[in-house]
Amino acid sequence: MISVAIVDSSEMADLNYKFRGKEGPTNVLSFSQTEGAHKSPHPGLLGDVVICGDRAADDAVSLNYTTDEMTLYLLIHGVLHLVGYEHQEPLEATTMEQKVEQIFQQFYPSEISR
Repeated sequence: MISVAIVDSSEMADLNYKFRGKEGPTNVLSFSQTEGAHKSPHPGLLGDVVICGDRAADDAVSLNYTTDEMTLYLLIHGVLHLVGYEHQEPLEATTMEQKVEQIFQQFYPSEISR
C-alpha cells in the first residue's frame, strides 16, 4: 500500500528543502515507510509519494503530455523509488527511465516514447 498526495508548488518547495536541502519545488518526492527513522508500524505500507500538481502541469506542457499522463508518469517514478530504483548514476538513470516507460506504456500503449 502507498499513500499519494498532490500538493502545490509552495508545499512541495517546503518539503524539498526540509527533506533534501534543495531550494524550490521538485516534481515528485518519495518517502519510504519500510526503512530508516520513519519506519511505519504498518507492515503493508510501502511509503508515500508526493506529486507537485503545478510542476506536473508545467512538465506536461513542455514534454507534450496531458496533465493526467504526466501525473501518472510521476507516480510511477515515485513508486519505483519506493521499491529501490535510483537514478544517481547514469546506468541507474537509464534503467529507471526504461522501467518507468515500460510501466507507463501499459496505461498509454499508443503513446510514443518521449
